[in-house]
Amino acid sequence: MTSTLNCPTVRTLPNGLTIIAEQMPIEAVNLNIYLNVGSCLETNAINGMAHFLEHMVFKGTSRLAAGEFERLIEERGAVTNAATSQDYTHYYITTAPQDFAALAPLQIDVVTNPRIPDDDFAREKLVVLEEIRRSQDSSSRRIYQQAIEVAFNQLPYRRPVLGPEAVIEGLTAQQMRFFHATHYQPKAMTAVAVGNLPVEELIDIVADGFAAQSGNVPTAEFVGTKARIAPEPAFTRVVRQEHIDPTLQQARLIMVWRVPGLVDLSETYPLDILAAILGSGRTSRLVKELREERQLVNNISVSNMSSRIQGLFYLSAQLPSAHLAEVEQIITQHISQLQTTLVTDAEIARIRRQVANRYIFGTETPSDRADLYGYYHSVVGDLAPALNYPQHIQALDATTIQLAARHYLSPHAYGVITVKPE
Repeated sequence: MTSTLNCPTVRTLPNGLTIIAEQMPIEAVNLNIYLNVGSCLETNAINGMAHFLEHMVFKGTSRLAAGEFERLIEERGAVTNAATSQDYTHYYITTAPQDFAALAPLQIDVVTNPRIPDDDFAREKLVVLEEIRRSQDSSSRRIYQQAIEVAFNQLPYRRPVLGPEAVIEGLTAQQMRFFHATHYQPKAMTAVAVGNLPVEELIDIVADGFAAQSGNVPTAEFVGTKARIAPEPAFTRVVRQEHIDPTLQQARLIMVWRVPGLVDLSETYPLDILAAILGSGRTSRLVKELREERQLVNNISVSNMSSRIQGLFYLSAQLPSAHLAEVEQIITQHISQLQTTLVTDAEIARIRRQVANRYIFGTETPSDRADLYGYYHSVVGDLAPALNYPQHIQALDATTIQLAARHYLSPHAYGVITVKPE
């Protein structure tokens, strides 16, 4: 597997904005604007501001009345949306190639020049508060939040992206305007354009769109968002929390290990393989034994969740309450086995095939590619890993994988959350 399918051009402008462009022979163009602005950079006093601002970006600019951007997008059959995480926020639009020059500047305008009027702010606050309440009604989101709070004692990843109701209720439009002016600056942005237009044309359209905003956007002193924050140390014992959730039909078992984040990117690759060996597909070790053979769980999955500062090796199972202790014991036995016995060539080959195929399938559309490039350049600070991920996986051997298991996955020290129906 090589990266010849991908050949993006990277251009950094004098104002610090990075533009990434690639021509792709599919009749669509995606513009994805990534910002190093997520809940991780918030203080407790404004937790939820980044997500709330994502809502307000679409409430109009000095050039576009509220709702006009969406109307113009819909008239041409284009689509737009946005998302906020701990490490980033991104806004994206997909258009026909012939419409990109007209619509991309509108997307840039709403991101860089939102009005954030007091009346719209007050109305949208009610929408965000309702979103928070709906999230609290979701058992899966409640359980995930409980797990995150066990996983992290200090890092801001322990806070919800949406923020607490009490904090959101107290936010003001002026605070948001200052937050936008402080963080939504070119140095914090990566604009990615992928689709069926020449690369230089894509770059010119995006650059001209941002240049048209010059002088219109109020700015405050720029605050960088990539300062190194120390990750938390590994667990030294089993840290256990137990909960009751009568809305569940079956129990949940969550096990977490603190592992390296994307600032230590090379350390994440063997953990990706370990997660796949344990819990990706019917032939993975835990799925095969616990679900297919012994029928102790209904579902089980394992993932290596890589955020910028620190990652989590995250295991989740749905199962009858009576099986909780046995399943946890079997899982720790598998962890111990990974530390003492080399994984087989067949397992490594399976994961390599999965990675290669998923990489191809995950880069088939302009939006796939733009999202991939924007994420890596924004969060990792380097585009090369987005192109070379399959090669890194292919290069790992059984010994390296075993060393990672020994170093990061202790069978005697981890966080565990059990949630029972009663």
